[in-house]
Amino acid sequence: MSALWQSVLGEIELSVTHATYTTWYKNTQLVSQSDEEVVISVPNIFAKKQFEVKFNDIIKKALENNGVTPERITYTVNVSGKKTRVNRETTLQATDGSQVLEAPADFRSSPSSRPSSPLTARGNLNPRYTFDNFIVGSSNDLAYAASQGVASNPGTKYNPLYFYGGVGLGKTHLMQAVGNEIIKKNPDARVVYVSSETFVNEFLDYIRFKKKGFSDKYRNIDVLIVDDMQFIANKEKTQEEFFHTFNFLHQNNKQIIMSSDKPPRSIPTLTERLRSRLEMGMTIDVQMPDFETRCAILRAKSEMSGVQLNNETVEYLATNIKTNIRELEGALNQLLAYAELHNIEPDISTAEGLLGNVRHSRPQHLTSKQIIDRTAKHFQLPVDEICSQKRDKHVVVPRQIAMYLLRSELHLSFPKIAGELGRKDHTTAIHSVEKIEKAIKLDFVIREQVAAIREKLYA
Repeated sequence: MSALWQSVLGEIELSVTHATYTTWYKNTQLVSQSDEEVVISVPNIFAKKQFEVKFNDIIKKALENNGVTPERITYTVNVSGKKTRVNRETTLQATDGSQVLEAPADFRSSPSSRPSSPLTARGNLNPRYTFDNFIVGSSNDLAYAASQGVASNPGTKYNPLYFYGGVGLGKTHLMQAVGNEIIKKNPDARVVYVSSETFVNEFLDYIRFKKKGFSDKYRNIDVLIVDDMQFIANKEKTQEEFFHTFNFLHQNNKQIIMSSDKPPRSIPTLTERLRSRLEMGMTIDVQMPDFETRCAILRAKSEMSGVQLNNETVEYLATNIKTNIRELEGALNQLLAYAELHNIEPDISTAEGLLGNVRHSRPQHLTSKQIIDRTAKHFQLPVDEICSQKRDKHVVVPRQIAMYLLRSELHLSFPKIAGELGRKDHTTAIHSVEKIEKAIKLDFVIREQVAAIREKLYA
């Protein structure tokens, strides 16, 4: 059966986008096969409904192409390995506000078998921060794979693990998911999650009030997770303390996971020796989810609220909210709340009416002139110069970015794009768009420039 299913998946992978395949098909399995029924397991209830409603025809066709024509296809949720309920997970809450994640009750050893610790106050762990409900797409698949690798082999694989990217893209979710998974596999593991701001404040209290236990707290652990590293940048003494903490943990094969809005090399006033430490492991860029992943996130979030949105509404929201996941969730929550309040179905007409409130300051109709003007202004160039025949690098790159944005935001044809930038040959536009598409994946500076221009266009 495994050979049959691998053949089916291979055929599907060639016919759908990478993000769609990774999000929906990759983690499926063929459970049983007969002339009457084929049973396929999927990761969760959200995926089950999507396969029943949206992907069943694709599965059926792929099976037929491999000589299998059952009377019906049944989808079942794979629950293997899920021995605990989310609401039984707990977190230790230190008196200083940092979080020390602890295993679910079913996995914890008896109190007498666990060493005493000052970090023993209890609190609730947000149940969203697990691998099970993290939506994977082309924008975050590398970060997801690395996180699972760290959870399986903490301290030995990808150490340190460093995520960077804009706000609301899932960095905190992934980091805490690693912590939860490590503790589930090893109940005695000591995992500390803390923001860099908390680390700074604790260090200041340690200096000012001679508080004891600061070094012990951060060095007698197995996993240290630090969020928003950019806030430590211009604090020299704090950087020095973190440098020594980092060295101690790393030399003792303890896992370190960090996040920031920029890669280490782009954080100003970061000391060179600390920057080199942060870059010595795996540094991963977490980008804005693509269209398919945004659709998957919306479907998953709406299912969690007990509502199933139709495809038209989901695609409308995913098309019009492109900044970050938090804004995407905010628009969805507003739609669901409005529909519940008025006892109506959340459909595309309601979404269109409400989206004006979500994007109240955004232009209703983006034009070619706005894109070219905004690009020129970002690079401090006259518009005439971008549209000229000059081939200087300081002009060529902005011109290529403008062409890319005309294609990605307005979906203009290549001849039309060339005409907007004063070009007769549309192959120039094709080359420019392809070059920027590749640069966005490999060049942080280009990616930041495109993101900044796009944000100003919609802000």
